[in-house]
Amino acid sequence: MTTTIHDCAIVNLPKTGEDMRGSLSFIEGGNHIPFPVRRVYYLYDVPGGIERGGHAHKDLQQLIIATSGSFDVVLDDGHQRKTVTLNRPYYGLFVPTMIWRELINFSSGAVLFVLASNTYSESDYYRNYDDFLQAKYGN
Repeated sequence: MTTTIHDCAIVNLPKTGEDMRGSLSFIEGGNHIPFPVRRVYYLYDVPGGIERGGHAHKDLQQLIIATSGSFDVVLDDGHQRKTVTLNRPYYGLFVPTMIWRELINFSSGAVLFVLASNTYSESDYYRNYDDFLQAKYGN
């Protein structure tokens, strides 16, 4: 099955403890996301105007969260593109395998938090868009 941008989805994370002390959200593998978490990382102090991402993963699945501030995720399946704005810490964006993603429009103080299905492996990346298209569609 070939993944499309329609397989990407916003995941509403539980939000509890809303009172004067703040709020709490949590994520449980197998409950809120369809994969076990093997890696966690975050991006921060991204200067204005900088773009991140610009790649696709062969096997890796991710849940991307704006734990602070906001940014846009441009999703591309080779046929369609869609931009999703993340700006709430209780929303995550599920990105399955073989979806090209670009991260843009970081606000000041934005923190991008990622839960990933696998540990880091350079061989899992398509960093060239044409290579991604060739692998996905053989065009």
